[in-house]
Amino acid sequence: MANFSDRLRDGIVRTAAPVVVGLDPRFESLPQNLLGEHRGTHDPKVRAGLYLVFCRDVIDAVCEHVPAVKPQSAFFEELGPAGMIVLAEVIQYAREKGLLVILDAKRNDIGSTATAYAKGMLGASSPWQADCLTISPYLGDDSLTPFVETATANDAGLFCLVKTSNPGGKMLQDLVVDGQPIYRHVGAYVESLAKQTIGACGLGAVGAVVGATYPDQLTELREAMPSTWFLVPGYGSQGGGAKDVAGGFNDVGLGAIVNNSRGIIFAYSREPFASKYEPTQWQRAVEDATLEMIADLQAETSAGKLKG
Repeated sequence: MANFSDRLRDGIVRTAAPVVVGLDPRFESLPQNLLGEHRGTHDPKVRAGLYLVFCRDVIDAVCEHVPAVKPQSAFFEELGPAGMIVLAEVIQYAREKGLLVILDAKRNDIGSTATAYAKGMLGASSPWQADCLTISPYLGDDSLTPFVETATANDAGLFCLVKTSNPGGKMLQDLVVDGQPIYRHVGAYVESLAKQTIGACGLGAVGAVVGATYPDQLTELREAMPSTWFLVPGYGSQGGGAKDVAGGFNDVGLGAIVNNSRGIIFAYSREPFASKYEPTQWQRAVEDATLEMIADLQAETSAGKLKG
């Protein structure tokens, strides 16, 4: 199997869409026609079954247009064992549809525990079979080494938190140490890991999470981290737009993949899609929202160079 970085590049170029669709199923937001007689249920097994149907339907709606999906582990873990079984089935279904799977679990630990997380989640031969995993850096470099070693051995990828999209992230990430904010120190270390795992595309298999809600820092980090893929949350429901993420791309339209979760998977509940489609046509709203985002990025960022 090819280096994760090159597979991500290939998927983005094939679709001309630097977009990852976040799979964040929330029971209260599911389409009413999907819920049927289970609208008031609190049974985790029933809810998990509905999540499986919903996520498969979302995948069917977007798989021809984007290179990757990002299941958010928390929404499945919330349902206990039934939810975890469904998470595994969603990952497998996405892979069958030709999508890369970025498992958003933000894991971190030290020594053998970090190794266990990595071996369990990363690569086609692992139990979870994720192509990529989000990780946290705040236990230090020795906590990241087992993830990097396992990812490299399994042709998998990592996205490490650097400058997150939430307002509270600045509490730690913006603290100045030795003349630079902590996010720059973390970014420099991630860049060194990217260089160690670099693919033929010139970008590494270890990437960084950098939020769309901080466009100046996104541009700053792109300049400081030329070998690093950016996973960019914050587009859509969190307020970021295409112009905000433009600084995350390099000159040839690569280097970033932008996440959109609620703005796509629950598009049927907002305008103009709510008026355009009947409730039973919610998948068409999901597809339209995906295409709208792709067009937006192509128009406002260097990703437009990927067209044709």
